[in-house]
Amino acid sequence: VYIMFSYGVFWISCFLILFDCSEAMVVTAAAASSSKNVQKAALVFLHGLGDTPAGWSDLKHQLPKLYPRLSNLVYSFPAAPTVSITINGGAEMPGWFDLYDWPIAVGSKDDEEGLFRSMQQIEEEIQKIETKEGIPRERIVIGGFSQGGAVALLTAYYNNSNKKPLAGCVALSAWLTLCGDKNDMSSFVKENVKNTPLFWGHGTFDDKVLFEQQMFGVHKLAEVTDNNNIETADYPIGHSSHPKEMEDFAKFIDKILFDNENNDASEL
Repeated sequence: VYIMFSYGVFWISCFLILFDCSEAMVVTAAAASSSKNVQKAALVFLHGLGDTPAGWSDLKHQLPKLYPRLSNLVYSFPAAPTVSITINGGAEMPGWFDLYDWPIAVGSKDDEEGLFRSMQQIEEEIQKIETKEGIPRERIVIGGFSQGGAVALLTAYYNNSNKKPLAGCVALSAWLTLCGDKNDMSSFVKENVKNTPLFWGHGTFDDKVLFEQQMFGVHKLAEVTDNNNIETADYPIGHSSHPKEMEDFAKFIDKILFDNENNDASEL
């Protein structure tokens, strides 16, 4: 029996089809955009366990329908490597890191090697966007669902003392890793990233990544970050997405990327 986290659903199957998605799916800003004065920005969004970049790639259509300025983004959907998953009896599937405990509650064991490997992969993707698209790090939002959200949180906040902060972080049904009660959060989050805005959405009935993870993660980050830059929302769902969550997601990134610009972008 294979346990997989995919966009909007949680499903168990006795058969597994793997897709070759070794390269990130990158969609540049809409050519038809009338926003010559809007500064370029990007969203890097990470899928969940067992999924592929295609699972969340429709964000490039969904978000601009809610907030038109988001048509100006470069959208990147990296692909997780194929890894062995312990809770699935060692079966291989797309995953950002291994999982040892089920369900994923506060205190679940972390795969440090896999987490750091995936964080490095995403850092390389961010660097590609900076180089190829000319978008600075501080104009790039990192986000993800479930496992992807866990890596997004790590990329945004973990010990990035030598890097500029990202524009923001979106964690959907995610959890904060490498931050057990014995860990010093001041060594986790450095001064330069403590003001990075965060939106964390989670289902109150999530029995895969337990709802308690949201409160735990937010409280741990609030110990060393600006709590005014942390937004949370919960929805009456399990381990999936919700239309209101997508609205809140879009509103958040539109605000942090464009509300402070001195231009007429609001007319888009």
